[in-house]
Formats: sequence, C-alpha cells, structure tokens
Amino acid sequence: MWIDEATTPEQVASAAHLYDDAVHADAVERFLADPTHHLLLAREGDETVGFVSGVETTHPDKGTEMFLYELAVDDDHRRRGVGTALVRALAELAQERGCYGMWVLTEADNEAALATYRAAGAEPATPAVMPTWTFPG
Repeated sequence: MWIDEATTPEQVASAAHLYDDAVHADAVERFLADPTHHLLLAREGDETVGFVSGVETTHPDKGTEMFLYELAVDDDHRRRGVGTALVRALAELAQERGCYGMWVLTEADNEAALATYRAAGAEPATPAVMPTWTFPG
C-alpha cells in the first residue's frame, strides 16, 4: 500500500466508491485548485482503498491548523492499519505545511474512528457540541 495526494480529477474519481455522495465536477475543480485542501489516497495496486481529506484553516491569533474533514476505508481493507496510515500521513503533511495542530470531529460512540485517531497519535477526545446550519440549494 502507498499513499499519494490527489492532484487530478481522475485521482479524485478513483475514490468515488468511498464518498458519501456522487462527485460533482465543479466541486472537484474548486477543491483541487485550492492549495489548502488536501485529499490523500491509499492505493493498493490499481485500486484506491481509502482516503482522508483535510483543510487548512487559519485564524489571525492562532495561525494555521489542519481540520481532518473525512476519513474512509473500503470495507475489505478495514482493520489493516489503512485508516491509521492515512491519518498519520495527513498529520505529517500538516507539519510540513507549518500547521500548529490538527483536529477532527466524530460521534462519541464511533469507537472505530476514535481508536484510529488514538492509534495515529491523537490526544484523548474532549466533550464538544457542534451546532450546524443547513442552507437551501
């Protein structure tokens, strides 16, 4: 297995079976054009078996940190360290890009995700509340 950063629409599409929804060409173009958006792909042979996406966020009084947006691993490749390797690769990329830290949100009962994040070096989870907004369209 190896991990590459997606730089082309074809690479993004190779993980289509792992996304929650269908890929939108305009969103792919916008994602790839932004140097603060990252999509790392775990590949085995010609197959994409997992991905992690991250977004660098910068605040005037804090600097830049990496937000781990989404992690997915193909069912047949789970419990083999793919997710942990992807999270570690994103953390390494964040450090290379000068981020002071990395964070992720997940549900408190998502034991698989929490175990993966811990295995990749995350500190213990803290309680959080996540208000959300949904806009029409």
